[in-house]
Amino acid sequence: MDHDSTDRPEPPRKARRGSQPDLPPQELTAADVDPATTVAEEDDEARLPETAEDAGDEAAEAMAEGTLAVGHAAIENAVRLAPTSPGVYRMLNAASDVLYVGKAKNVRKRLSSYARVNAPLPARILRMIAATVTVEIISTTTETEALLLEANLIKQLRPRFNVQLRDDKSFPYILITGDHWAPQILKHRGAQSRPGRYFGPFANAGAVNRTITALQRAFLIRSCTDGFFESRTRPCLLYQIRRCSGPCTREIDFPGYGELVREASDFLSGRSHAVKQLLAGEMEKASTELEFETAALYRDRLAALSAIQSQQGINPRTVEEADVFAIHQEGGYSCVEVFFFRTGQNWGNRAYFPKAEKSFTPEEVLGAFLAQFYDDKPPPKLILLSHEIEESALLADALSVKAGFKVEVSTPKRGEKKELIAHALTNAREALGRKLSDTATQSRLLQGMATTLGLPQVPKRIEVYDNSHIQGTNAVGAMIVAGPDGFIKNQYRKFNIKSEGLTPGDDYAMMREVLERRFKRLLKPPEGDAATAKADDDSFPQWPDLVIIDGGRGQLNAVREIFEGLGLARVSLMAVAKGPERDAGRETLFMPDREAIKLEPRDPVLYFIQRLRDEAHRFVIGSHRKLRKKDIREAGLQEIPGIGPSRKRALLHHFGTLKEIERASIADLGKVPGVSAESARKIFEFFHAQPG
Repeated sequence: MDHDSTDRPEPPRKARRGSQPDLPPQELTAADVDPATTVAEEDDEARLPETAEDAGDEAAEAMAEGTLAVGHAAIENAVRLAPTSPGVYRMLNAASDVLYVGKAKNVRKRLSSYARVNAPLPARILRMIAATVTVEIISTTTETEALLLEANLIKQLRPRFNVQLRDDKSFPYILITGDHWAPQILKHRGAQSRPGRYFGPFANAGAVNRTITALQRAFLIRSCTDGFFESRTRPCLLYQIRRCSGPCTREIDFPGYGELVREASDFLSGRSHAVKQLLAGEMEKASTELEFETAALYRDRLAALSAIQSQQGINPRTVEEADVFAIHQEGGYSCVEVFFFRTGQNWGNRAYFPKAEKSFTPEEVLGAFLAQFYDDKPPPKLILLSHEIEESALLADALSVKAGFKVEVSTPKRGEKKELIAHALTNAREALGRKLSDTATQSRLLQGMATTLGLPQVPKRIEVYDNSHIQGTNAVGAMIVAGPDGFIKNQYRKFNIKSEGLTPGDDYAMMREVLERRFKRLLKPPEGDAATAKADDDSFPQWPDLVIIDGGRGQLNAVREIFEGLGLARVSLMAVAKGPERDAGRETLFMPDREAIKLEPRDPVLYFIQRLRDEAHRFVIGSHRKLRKKDIREAGLQEIPGIGPSRKRALLHHFGTLKEIERASIADLGKVPGVSAESARKIFEFFHAQPG
């Protein structure tokens, strides 16, 4: 879907000329991202929800919280006060946790169905009633409002007995900016507050990156930031390799660049056939006039557009704009596969694994999933479903009100739309099969770890900690989390070291601060309505079963003292020491009151532990570098030994920006007037020093 929010400003009258370095080659592979975007570029992989091992365990848990008689009494009390109008109701347990959020056209009538003592209800509903001690009601004007409010509350409160949409990340869009005379093309996530035209959604960042790269080749639109654009005095390397038309130095005039932007917008808006016909005509014209070099340029642009459409796989002939949803259930789990079609083109697909009890039918899961899915996303004009849901008309009305245009919800029975559903169903079945296989492998590794390390139970949550700094500066600690479904990236945390008087490079003191900040939060008694975290609650915070730190016996003893000081006896602890000369496969594992453990280099458990440690190291190094770059940009060049005001001016005059100085090689730095080979080395090492 395309959103337009701006008029294009006029270009400045005068251009700068001079000498500037070309864009470094590594810039060519970097993602073009809106600087205002705050969401991480990595798309966290969807995870399978945890499920109770059997219904008997769930029933026992519910009966421990209350009885059916108590639950029926609480609901009967609510029925007497409930309105006969539309609304949303919440069922709460004794700890004020929300168990279930529901909507109804007539709230009193719906609650009455739960209050009947001898009514034949599913075991899931009986467990919910037994745990209920309070019912809260919110009245709404219409049933449509109730549906939208219900979806919002489920996503916010995550009730145990509702279907829950998990791993819900924002989708990336392509943005052609409208706040500069020479519009920029880039990837955008988050609020669409920047002026310009937005095209999407795309299923993942990779699809956007591939499309932007091809669009650069086809339409030669710039991808650089406005700051970089304004500082140019000669075209960068992207111009040399024909991925930009060079508007920064007026290699193309304003009307010509505006025409390229218009063609790109037309292509992304669905008028791809007209754009390709236009380019083909220009190519034929240039060839007829014997301008073969110009004809070759049009040929390359046509090839780039064909590459975009070939990478998109299925491109329907009769569906202009639609989202396709298909659900497959197996082994007590559900997978919802979503395909996005915009402007007649396939813009990718994504698999979701919503959390739902085994007793939910595919129709129930899909219906609950859809309302939550569009809670924070604009719907398309057409939504195609693999299964007919009970409230399709109500959902269509609610989404139409939200979008401002008519939204159709359909379950096709024949034709191309049915083929799209069949294709999505195949992908849902395969995605769930892969996920179940991966989860089984992960479970075997966790079971092997418990056996090898002698843990009291198979760990469901592992936390790994690491620190990073350079001689004590920009010190940062990090925690990564892993469980039965792999890395849980939305629960990673970084800790900027804040202790005053900390000895530079004191890793023990840094680790103490990180662990105390992490676990004091868990040890603090709950306040108000907050309740102690449950074992099956995947929200943050949550108690780990195993803590892993990077280090040897000394680090282990230091952390053990911290745990003893905090009174942490329920968490297993392990330290991983690198092998001689940091040789992977020769690590030594240390645990309290035990001999050191050496595993065979090919042991799967050792490989798994290495992956955990390496992921923590990757995350903490990345966090440190972000902190250091911010510090460097705020401080400028003053902190580099031997770089005074004169050399600083010479460097900035030669490279234009601090970012370009950071990217420069030692040889390039040595070419700056007044910068010796030794100074160039110091400058390079300052920007590229490896954190400890």
